[in-house]
Parts: sequence; structure tokens; C-alpha cells
Amino acid sequence: MTSKGQNQAVKSRGSAAGREAKSRVDAWLSRGGLRPTRQRKMLASLLVGDGNHRHVTAESLHEAAQCSPEPVSLATVYNTLKAFTDAGLLTEVMVHGARSYFDTRIDDHPHYFWEDQDSLTDAPADAVRFASLPDAPPGTEIAKVDVVIRLRRTGG
Repeated sequence: MTSKGQNQAVKSRGSAAGREAKSRVDAWLSRGGLRPTRQRKMLASLLVGDGNHRHVTAESLHEAAQCSPEPVSLATVYNTLKAFTDAGLLTEVMVHGARSYFDTRIDDHPHYFWEDQDSLTDAPADAVRFASLPDAPPGTEIAKVDVVIRLRRTGG
């Protein structure tokens, strides 16, 4: 998430693009059944206001929010990301124990995790095929299969 893009989103509120972003944010929050508080609307604007899909961490979203007219605490960002995820608006992608990314694209799809850049991008979904999965233990069902392909650059 770039500061330039975030600043443009904040500056364009009165323009046609700004009205479109506001409408997109309001519809997104409504789809999740969430009350459109000022803080939720501001963070949602950074996530989906421009209509592009993105992967963010709580820390990167917090940093982006500091450029807005109403900065929020890191705790508020974590709580809001949890609310968005619980409402089905975001998907949480765990890359390692203490590091989660939040994806605005909520359909099932694989990801590349770039170890040298500590970043997450979408991988081509049509290239991943499972011949079979193990049976779920008795009394359980498979809820979801996450595919994160870890990448490391080679010397050549």
C-alpha cells in the first residue's frame, strides 16, 4: 500500500472518484452487516476504496492510516481487521506463527509468499490441483484448504 495511493483516496473524497469510493466502502461494510463507524469507514476506504484487491498486514494498514485525517491506534486496526474478517469481508492468510496478511479477495485462491520481501501476492489458481485430500478426522469436516507457496530468489 503506497502513501501516494492513500493520499489520493483521501484527497478525492469530493470528486466523482471519491463518491464512487465512498459508495464502494458503504456497500462493502453493509455486505458484512457492520455498522459504518468513522474508523471502519476510513480503514475500509484504504482497503477497498479504489476497487483493487490487496494484501495488508495490521502494521502496514496502521502505517497507511497515519496519513489520513483521522489516525487510529494499532489496537484499533487489529480489532477492525478482526471484525472485517469475522464478517466475511477479508480472508486472513497466515504465513508464519506471528505474521498474518489480510486479503480483500475472499474467494479461495493460492498465494505466493516472497520471503526476501516479506510480501504476499496472488498465485494462479488454475495451476494448483489436488488429486485428493486426507479424510477429516471423525466428527469434523474440512472447512478450507489454504495454499501458500513460499518463494526465495535464487542466485541466477
